[in-house]
Amino acid sequence: MNEKLKIVKGSANVFRDMGEKDTDVKQTKALLAAEIIRILDKEKLSVRAAEKVSGYNYSDFSRIRNAELTRFTIDKLMMITNALNRKVTVKISVSKYRGSNLNHAV
Repeated sequence: MNEKLKIVKGSANVFRDMGEKDTDVKQTKALLAAEIIRILDKEKLSVRAAEKVSGYNYSDFSRIRNAELTRFTIDKLMMITNALNRKVTVKISVSKYRGSNLNHAV
């Protein structure tokens, strides 16, 4: 196949690029889950060991490892991260979507 591929610059949010709803929430959850997995890997913690260390159920860690994040809120993922002896720092930046136009009713 000699098809030309078109290169498109993404938005840095794969959920937005795929046209999903609640993209910022999903992206934030995914980033927090990735950090939790990174901590578990660095500390060589199984899901059962993570349960003992954090007090959160091993099934939560299993779901996080499998990217099953629908049951989690952002604050719960932050609390799990804190329970693994890590501090979460949040930086908020708000910007307008490209091409968006709000019509204000008067």
